[in-house]
Amino acid sequence: MAWEKSSKALVAVFDAAVPDGPTVERRQMFGYPCAFVNNNMFMGLHEQNFILRLSEEDRAELKASHDAAPFEPMKGRAMKEYVALPDAILNDKAALGAWVARSFAFASALPVREKKPRKKKAKG
Repeated sequence: MAWEKSSKALVAVFDAAVPDGPTVERRQMFGYPCAFVNNNMFMGLHEQNFILRLSEEDRAELKASHDAAPFEPMKGRAMKEYVALPDAILNDKAALGAWVARSFAFASALPVREKKPRKKKAKG
């Protein structure tokens, strides 16, 4: 099963929403742009989904206020702590910025994850 690329418009929204700062690292994950703090992903794209990592309270608030859905990269396999943002938030720059800030704060408070060494590609 091949995943579809995120639209250029969604990538532009993502790029504009990533906070600036020395602790923010941009990387690709499964071919999609993501942002990390302390080696913990706090925001990213997957297909046409803009995802944020949020506290349980923030996820509940977002679900209640905007009917946001848990993020499932594969049907029935929700990623704990991640939510796919609804279009109403993606189309509101101030609201998006506020939710990204919450996501960044949540991930910043998590323990620093050790970077795993990159696997060497087999020659042959």
